[in-house]
Amino acid sequence: MRRWLLLAVLALAAVCAGLWATGLAGLAQAWIAMQGQRAEWQDKGLWLPHYRAAVEARKIEGLSDNVSGLTFSAATGTLFTVTNRPPQVAELSPEGRLLRSFPLQGAEDPEGITHVGGDRFIIADEGRDRLSWVTITPATTALDIAQAPHLTLDFAAQDNMGFEGVSWDAAGHRLVLVQEMWPVRVLSVTGIEETLAGGSMALGIHEWAPSAGHAFLAADLSSVTLHEATGNLVLLSHMNAALYEYAPEGEIVSVLPLWRGWAGLAEGIPQAEGVAVGAAGEIYIVSEPNLFYRLDGQPAALWAKGG
Repeated sequence: MRRWLLLAVLALAAVCAGLWATGLAGLAQAWIAMQGQRAEWQDKGLWLPHYRAAVEARKIEGLSDNVSGLTFSAATGTLFTVTNRPPQVAELSPEGRLLRSFPLQGAEDPEGITHVGGDRFIIADEGRDRLSWVTITPATTALDIAQAPHLTLDFAAQDNMGFEGVSWDAAGHRLVLVQEMWPVRVLSVTGIEETLAGGSMALGIHEWAPSAGHAFLAADLSSVTLHEATGNLVLLSHMNAALYEYAPEGEIVSVLPLWRGWAGLAEGIPQAEGVAVGAAGEIYIVSEPNLFYRLDGQPAALWAKGG
């Protein structure tokens, strides 16, 4: 039995090493492709190489483990995240301080959360392949998503490889989802608001894919956020510890490794699980078990140093 267990562990390690190597090659490809986008995008996109760490590896006191998913609420100027053991929702300040947390009943494995508008949010439960529409107000002390309107999308090929991230596109009235791996993919769901309002069933589910020559260049996807000002998608990979910015049409715009020495990081981000963009373009990241990061845009900071 021990021999078979050892073989299984070695096989898993080999697969993980292969995925990491594949993602590393993709990261190099993205970096090369980015050079051709500088003239068009460095002044109008996020342009990830311009970012520098302003808050690094801050422990979120009060949340000890399993922080996953992140969203910025323009209505409150704060961030919201979820944890899965125990299932709960937490509200954070832009500096990564815990403001409050409350239990998330009826959830099995919440992995993502996104702000829709006002006090409306969508929570992704990977364990049940369920997207739930919830209301969170300053008075909320608990949520029961078993009673909330929801949509089930059972597209995952493997257990625990389902939807890891969600982001609401207010301009396009659609929900963007990322599946972790096997396969790595991005889905766009439209018609949600009409359906919830009791109108005709107008749901549309479409797969968003990079344009030719700009494939997904990461071994996995752990989170997604949409930059409203440009419509660009920011995809997060925790296996490769990197951020990727894609234009709506699918071309790679910019990329940023989250390794030691990059973006002014003293240490690499170990297991990045959630990403969000703030009102002024700040990039927020949470990493398991309970680390918080904020990256601020500093135009020309990287290129001036030739880094």
